[in-house]
Amino acid sequence: MPYEKRTKDQLAKRVAQDIFDGAYVNLGIGMPTTVANHIPAGREVILHSENGILGMGPAPAEGDEDYDLINAGKQPVTLLAGGAYFHHADSFAMMRGGHLDICVLGAFQVSATGDLANWSTGEPGAIPAVGGAMDLAIGAKETWVMMDLLTKKGESKVVERCTYPLTGIGCVKKIYTEVCTLACTPQGLKLVDMVDGLSHAELERLVGLPIAA
Repeated sequence: MPYEKRTKDQLAKRVAQDIFDGAYVNLGIGMPTTVANHIPAGREVILHSENGILGMGPAPAEGDEDYDLINAGKQPVTLLAGGAYFHHADSFAMMRGGHLDICVLGAFQVSATGDLANWSTGEPGAIPAVGGAMDLAIGAKETWVMMDLLTKKGESKVVERCTYPLTGIGCVKKIYTEVCTLACTPQGLKLVDMVDGLSHAELERLVGLPIAA
């Protein structure tokens, strides 16, 4: 049976659905930043950026960008009422001190038990770019990954064991992709949901690992 993948916006909306009211959340560079545009109405979520912002809003409308107000990925953002700017060091103190409820990060690889590799592929000439990823992955109360399930070569980014340099060990709790949501447990992968039309057997074939229903 054919199945349709989630669009980037549908994936961002799926992640946003799981963020609880009152949560302090860091959205990583790249795909995770789009989650800010899909926070459900009436739900207060306090968004943090590692360069020193608390209380970010959605992306600004075209023409309203202020490049003095950017996130860690250098993208223009908005600031909600009560939001604040502060020193980079204070921002990292928040990250390292366990003050963030959730961080949503991209990844090159995630292992079935929640190991994270998202800062380097280890290839010659690759520019190391760990940024605050290690601090976030270990400092946040929950680390979620938002990514495409497969590489451009068609290989699963969810693996039995990461082959890229690790960012954190056993830190990822959930993986959100365009075809499924998975939980990482000490016993391996557990299915949370998948798109209509995709069978459990086909998902296991794509990932190449057993997935508990």
